[in-house]
Amino acid sequence: MKLIETKPWNDYELIDTGNSQKLERFGRYILTRPEPRALWDKHLSDEEWNRKSQAVFKRTRHIQNEDKEESGEWYKKKDMLDQWTIEFPLEKFRLKMRLGLTPFRHVGIFPEQASNWEYIYETVSLIQGEKPKVLNLFAYTGAASIVSLAAGAEVVHVEALKQLITWANQNMSLNNLNGIRWILEDAVKFVKREIRRGNKYHGIIMDPPAYGRGPDGEKWILEDGINDLLKDVRQLLHPDKHFLIINIYTKGISPLITENLFDNIFGKVAEKECGELFMQDSYGRRLPYGSLLRFREV
Repeated sequence: MKLIETKPWNDYELIDTGNSQKLERFGRYILTRPEPRALWDKHLSDEEWNRKSQAVFKRTRHIQNEDKEESGEWYKKKDMLDQWTIEFPLEKFRLKMRLGLTPFRHVGIFPEQASNWEYIYETVSLIQGEKPKVLNLFAYTGAASIVSLAAGAEVVHVEALKQLITWANQNMSLNNLNGIRWILEDAVKFVKREIRRGNKYHGIIMDPPAYGRGPDGEKWILEDGINDLLKDVRQLLHPDKHFLIINIYTKGISPLITENLFDNIFGKVAEKECGELFMQDSYGRRLPYGSLLRFREV
């Protein structure tokens, strides 16, 4: 069990945290967003936050979507664009991602995942012989898919929301790449179908939400489904060379629970990391981002 840190980079900085909010810089824009885990006091004053922020997300408390994601509105200053791009540097590739302000406080990337982008790029590059195949489940706007592709993998990207697949496709084009296989489907159903087909993957990336719905109304509750999904995912891993990344943001699923789930299904493996993912703000407070487990045998 360990603490796994994602460091800031030129286009991203966690400036301040506290009072259930976080102040972040994405490229040239500074945003204020809700952060339920930041229970301590802010370091900077409210006046300083307001002066720095070009956009502030405010919850509309009486509105929630069906998957319990809080809705709200962005309040922007005049110079704030609706869309912009940022970059993340890897060894031989600069990942470009289009960002935008969504009604659910998200902006198109989870910056804490940058540690995993580095891990994916390095691991895919280490797999020799046949062309690596990577499956990205609950794949959002495609950062991990694009990094896998840039590192030389054949990539299958599974996402239940059409607008997110469109966004991910735009991100692929932004990086002057092509070839990702887009799957608009419930992740659980797709995994079971791949088992029946006998397909295998060298890498599987999972970022399951607490709640979700597939395109045909399939219901996902993490606590009810994660154990069976991991059992199915194990059947899809290539027998010789493989890696797995599991991110779980749900507060009730600790790193200990995540490791117990994994060990019970996969047994003991050599090159495994399990712990709490975090980023540190400019004043030294460490903001947790849930459980992360990753391992590789390449």
